[in-house]
Amino acid sequence: MSEDKTKQTTINISEKANVIWEVATHLSGLYKPHEYGKVILPMTVIKRFNDTLLSTHEKVLAMNKQCDERGIQVKDGFLQKAAGHKFYNTSVFTLDKLLDDADNIEDNFRSYLNGFSDNVQDILENFEFDKEITKMSKGNALYIVIQEFCSEKAYMGADKVSSVDMGYVFEELVRKFSESYDEQAGAHFTARDIIYLMTDLLIAGDKESLKQEVVTKTVYDMTMGTSQMLGCLTERIQQINPDADVTCFGQEFNPETFAIAKADMLIKDGNADNMKFGDTLVKQEFAPENVKGDQFENYEFDYIISNPPFGIDWKKEKDSVEAENRLGDAGRFGAGLPPISDGQMLFMLNGVKKLKDNGRMAIIQNGSPLFSGDAGSGQSDIRGLLLENDWLEAIVQMPTDMFYNTGISTYIWLVTKEKSPERVGKVQLIDASNMFEARRKCLGNKRRDFSQECIEKIVMAYNEFQNKFYDYGEKSVESKIFDNEDFKYTKVVVETPLKDEKGNVVLDKKGRKQPNTELRDSEIIPFKQDIEEYMQKNVYPFNPDAYIDESKTKIGYEIPFTRQFYKYISPKASDEIFAEIKELEAEETKLMKELFGNE
Repeated sequence: MSEDKTKQTTINISEKANVIWEVATHLSGLYKPHEYGKVILPMTVIKRFNDTLLSTHEKVLAMNKQCDERGIQVKDGFLQKAAGHKFYNTSVFTLDKLLDDADNIEDNFRSYLNGFSDNVQDILENFEFDKEITKMSKGNALYIVIQEFCSEKAYMGADKVSSVDMGYVFEELVRKFSESYDEQAGAHFTARDIIYLMTDLLIAGDKESLKQEVVTKTVYDMTMGTSQMLGCLTERIQQINPDADVTCFGQEFNPETFAIAKADMLIKDGNADNMKFGDTLVKQEFAPENVKGDQFENYEFDYIISNPPFGIDWKKEKDSVEAENRLGDAGRFGAGLPPISDGQMLFMLNGVKKLKDNGRMAIIQNGSPLFSGDAGSGQSDIRGLLLENDWLEAIVQMPTDMFYNTGISTYIWLVTKEKSPERVGKVQLIDASNMFEARRKCLGNKRRDFSQECIEKIVMAYNEFQNKFYDYGEKSVESKIFDNEDFKYTKVVVETPLKDEKGNVVLDKKGRKQPNTELRDSEIIPFKQDIEEYMQKNVYPFNPDAYIDESKTKIGYEIPFTRQFYKYISPKASDEIFAEIKELEAEETKLMKELFGNE
């Protein structure tokens, strides 16, 4: 590689983001605080493009003139070559030059933006920035905003600010924007420490194959936000093999974060056309008019990495999702549908559909997909799809307080359609809830981080694939291995026959027992356990007349993660408690004497 653009530079990310955000002080009055992002985010992207193109600007102007003189209509290839990037700007202006003519700043700024290549125009359209230009111009803020972005501290060229750093800057800006709007920052991005754990788990078993001379991989994020997951996974793969050919694909439904993701891919000279706008859950065939749905139908990928929203309803996608569900295996959602109040398991199904036969997926879920939903429900059947096909490889519980917008427990699910031999028929659960470093300064609800050491310890537990408790003093990781069928159960309906006044069982015309519905009960029986043995031990001794209504028997699946790692702590002995009380009383007496004397 001629230049490792993924390498971390020495700039102070927060300082750079703060310099940019301070521009918002000039928007006060004209914009409300939660609206600052409408200006700051697109201007940051524009400035990133501007500074990256400065060194080749004159070459592009010369090439554009040469093409016009020769009557060349299709100029993209020539101009991209002159720019040294897959984007360019043919305007005579740069942001600095705009400041030379304050009276015509609005017209000249628009002329400058119109000079960008079509792929940049698409980004600006998603920001809907044109109306903000008009608003700033009328409010006499446009010139000062451009001036502030032209300060030396606000320089954002790719020669000085790496793609990784720029990703962090965007993250910090989006976080500030979200906080000012009291919006869930977690809906936009995932902290890098979590992403790196996901990437390292994804490629843990592929490191040797990734060292081969020719490596070509496709990577997909179905809810890409600002595309940092794609960037981090590419970085990790190319750390193993700098010559690996990694092609990224991503989809995002938030116009602003989509625009940032596409801009980032352009700066990295990746294929920005693979960054798509649209609603992943909507099948284009069933999409309402003017709605962009899943842009990667019939695609399959080597790696899928994603943090889809949880606790978010899928009401607006309802018609399309239900229509696709009716397609059965021909669609993505044939296995079942989760409650309309939470669509995270729909993203799980989308990922499963798009995995290659030897592909791997790391996807974040909250606790609900582990156990919610009774036997026969959509959630249970989705778990059944993974377990019956032997696609669920491992689940890692992360510590609480790891995300900006929530403190709840979250889990990384590792899914693959081709397990290694020792993992066939098995699921590994890893409790990493106690493997973290406390943050010195909280970022929203994020009070904890994964250090590199934490990540390495968790990945080691995954690689060793053992029933083992890893004790690191104040930190720990625990791994447990289960058979797929350990998470499968039979739910039976237990009836008690209805009896008449003489105590005789009431039968219908066909001689069948009539149930007493008031005494109806159900039993959850582990699938590995014989049903009759279970009834003999747990039901018949207490209800000899009980019987199972086999027409109501259902198979269910749940993963009671917390229960598997529960550790009983016996209460203190009464004499120990009494001694502690006596000690506290003595301490209280001492304090009272110090306060009020010996009287």
